[in-house]
Amino acid sequence: MKLDEVKKGIMTTRLLNKVCIITGAASGMGASEAIEFAKNGAKVIIADLDFEKATALADSINLEGGTAHAIQVNMTQKQDLESLVAFTLEKFARIDVLINNAGIFDYYTNSLETTEELWDKIFDLNIKSIFMLSNLVLPIMIEQKSGAIVNIASVAGLVAQMGGAAYTSSKHAVIGYTKHLAAIYSKNGIKINAICPGTIRTPMTEKMLKIRPTDKIPQDRFADCHEVADLAVFLASDEAKFMNGACIAIDGGYTIV
Repeated sequence: MKLDEVKKGIMTTRLLNKVCIITGAASGMGASEAIEFAKNGAKVIIADLDFEKATALADSINLEGGTAHAIQVNMTQKQDLESLVAFTLEKFARIDVLINNAGIFDYYTNSLETTEELWDKIFDLNIKSIFMLSNLVLPIMIEQKSGAIVNIASVAGLVAQMGGAAYTSSKHAVIGYTKHLAAIYSKNGIKINAICPGTIRTPMTEKMLKIRPTDKIPQDRFADCHEVADLAVFLASDEAKFMNGACIAIDGGYTIV
């Protein structure tokens, strides 16, 4: 996501004044989500390990009339996650939306080739961080009697195909955890859903896309980040008020063939 993709002005008020934390938001899908949320009126907290990129994106959003703040966060460290929540409350005194976007890929590493170190690294970021941060945010949303959590899973959480062992397992776990949260906490006025992207053009997938065919995707193309961001905006908005525990594939039809 290039900074010049931040368009001038807030286009709609679908998320007006909603306070939104987006993790892994300095680049890729997270950056696109930050831009789209700001364009729709949200006050965005850009959380990422890369503080320089996060700050540049926040500055760009602010210059174009949005509201954004950057904070450096190691998503696998509970102390950093506690600081993220405290930072958000200090700025805005509430949290309306949490987008659990941060994640890493194992580049199709099969089980026999997956070390314990790689397994733990994937699980620590892809699911344990979601568990830890959600547990910090949920009490705030319960007290508010409102909130939305959107977990970025993957089509690898819906099907196995030839995906890597750790990544596929971690994304299945994200979907299971999403359904658990929705089943337990929807009565508190909180909606919790998951997005399951197919292959998206991001810095993380750049090398892979050069050699990966599109012939298994009915639409015969890869998606752009803003397409996932648009869905995230919808799920965070009041338009999706009766959606809870949904795990939505956005994959050009990949999971139907």
